[in-house]
Amino acid sequence: MESLAASAVFSADNMNRLLEGLVVTLKVSVVSVILSTILGIILGIIMTSKNKIIKVITNLYLESIRIIPLMVWLFIFYFGVPNVFDIHLESIVVGYIVFSLWGTAEIGDLVRGAVTSIPKIYYESAQALSLNKVQTYRYIIIPISIRRVIPAIINLTTRMIKTTTLMTLIGAIDLVKVGQQIIERTAVTEPLISLWVYGFLLIIYFLICFPISMGAKALEKKLN
Repeated sequence: MESLAASAVFSADNMNRLLEGLVVTLKVSVVSVILSTILGIILGIIMTSKNKIIKVITNLYLESIRIIPLMVWLFIFYFGVPNVFDIHLESIVVGYIVFSLWGTAEIGDLVRGAVTSIPKIYYESAQALSLNKVQTYRYIIIPISIRRVIPAIINLTTRMIKTTTLMTLIGAIDLVKVGQQIIERTAVTEPLISLWVYGFLLIIYFLICFPISMGAKALEKKLN
């Protein structure tokens, strides 16, 4: 019975479907991390502003992303927004939006912390070189800040890959959803199919996320 369940998982058809689901998972994760990095750097710099209105708006955004579960945000953009604005959003598009918003908040807060922690001597050195504020940020503050948060951004990639499993709840055909479909189709004839499918998914996620996590730790140690 175990061999039959294993054969069902590793059949050519199911392996192709699992590969397609993996592509969807990685695509959403990579695109979201890239967008989050760009927008997060901008947000982090904006968050260093002393303007009270900007502080209120950015803190409201940051806290709303942290307090409200991502699952709720997925439902809001998949079920709520389309009904309000009479539009249609594909589940993958919703994934791009929600995970980019989440990543932007995470990276933005990291960049803000990195920028505010830079010693005043860097700003004084920039003034001594006759650099204006824009040039100071462009050539000194932003590069140093990015260097400090790179390990955290890489680590966010692993979290993004794991958290994209929530897209299953809005019908996205990602890796987990394909696994569930395989189980539903063969559970009656192969009672052990769930163990084999989820065991195989566990191995896939481990093989993807573990090297990234180790790379982030190694890079952080090197930079420190």
